[in-house]
Amino acid sequence: MSFMFYDLVFLAAFTIFVIVFLYTRRKNLKREGVLFLYKTQIGIKIIDYFGKKHAKFIYYLEYVIIFLGYALMAASLWMIGQVVYIFLRFPDFIKVAKIPPIAPLIPYIGEIFKADYLPPFYFTYWIVALAITAVVHEFFHGILARKNNVRIKSTGFAFLGPFFGAFVEQDDKQMKKLKARNQIAILSAGSFSNLVLTIIFFLILGIFSFAAFAPAGAIFNYYPISVINVSSITLITNESIQLNFNSEDLSLIRVSIGNKSYFLDSKVVKEIENFTIVVGFDDAPAVRAGILGTITEINGVKIGNNQDLKNVLLTFSPGDSVSVKSIISKGNVKESEIVLGERPDNSSQAYLGVASIATGSGIFKGIRDSLSFFREQNTYYAPRCCDELIIFIYNLLWWIVLINLSVALFNMLPVGIFDGGRVFYLTVLRITKSKKIAQKAYSLMAYLFIAVFVLLTLVWAFYTFFK
Repeated sequence: MSFMFYDLVFLAAFTIFVIVFLYTRRKNLKREGVLFLYKTQIGIKIIDYFGKKHAKFIYYLEYVIIFLGYALMAASLWMIGQVVYIFLRFPDFIKVAKIPPIAPLIPYIGEIFKADYLPPFYFTYWIVALAITAVVHEFFHGILARKNNVRIKSTGFAFLGPFFGAFVEQDDKQMKKLKARNQIAILSAGSFSNLVLTIIFFLILGIFSFAAFAPAGAIFNYYPISVINVSSITLITNESIQLNFNSEDLSLIRVSIGNKSYFLDSKVVKEIENFTIVVGFDDAPAVRAGILGTITEINGVKIGNNQDLKNVLLTFSPGDSVSVKSIISKGNVKESEIVLGERPDNSSQAYLGVASIATGSGIFKGIRDSLSFFREQNTYYAPRCCDELIIFIYNLLWWIVLINLSVALFNMLPVGIFDGGRVFYLTVLRITKSKKIAQKAYSLMAYLFIAVFVLLTLVWAFYTFFK
């Protein structure tokens, strides 16, 4: 039985627990809109202890928090700008991403939008990650508030059905009397804490990955391609192959140029007269066999990474028949009998015909590569033991890192519903000394963000449902 069954049972049990818990403690319950706030005094002594006992250290830390707060705000704006650019400049990316540009991170989001590139996001992951993220976030707000002598009225949890978040209720009147610098530090403290958690759990993820996983396959996402001059094609055959290429079903037709063969998309072949040049796959053993994903064995020899594959292929000659075991999709293992060809650059060496291309570019690629330093690129890793448990823990750590990083960034967006909105207002106010200008800038930024959100959503909907 899959873990999803137990996860759904846990979701139902947790929902019942929340209903009973809130009903039996309804005296401490307050409704605000669609949310139910459960207020307590739990944690206030801890907040007081850190806020007062370590006030001197926090005084110097405030400068770091403010600097990182603005850095996160800039990074969040840059990321929104990149999303707008990609969606408008490369609309085909929308079909690959599948998930709306701005969507709440809810359990099973990958399954809902069929984004199979994401690991499962169980309710169990969501509740654990959110508890860590929200509690630490709010406590840091409280600690910075107490350092600045702002009274904490209560702490607690906000519930929306089985979903919850934490809160620290401070004295807003005392908060507004503080200097702008101190208010900005308090507001930025939550995102600062999430950034710290991102780093801590990322290091834990790296250590765990190194200890619990071992290289177990060479990953390939492409085949060798060539640019073909249509006028040079001497033969279009009736030979075709069906291929699932990066989650898309393709029907390929073989064409020839002299003694060389290539495979073209059948849709392109039907309209070949409309093209001057086309791009096709080289006629290679891997294309004919349809292996694309992860090669784990050749003739029973384990393949750990790309270098292992190269070394094994060097032991064979062109024309040799080999058994290739590959993972072509999640949990789908394929074993193929393949006759090896000749390398285009060295006819004496065996040729399989698989390739890897880097995904992403520029800063995005740099960030991704940096965050994956503990794993070889284009290498599949398998658990050393206890497969399901190891993968469960790895995915949980991965989601904790992602959620904390997301909250750190989006919470500093200069929009009213986030802490960054108030930081933006105070910054403009401090620069201009005018509440009127600050309020106008604050409102303008809110309208701009709404416009961007509507634009991205409409573009996503158009290319998802109508193109």
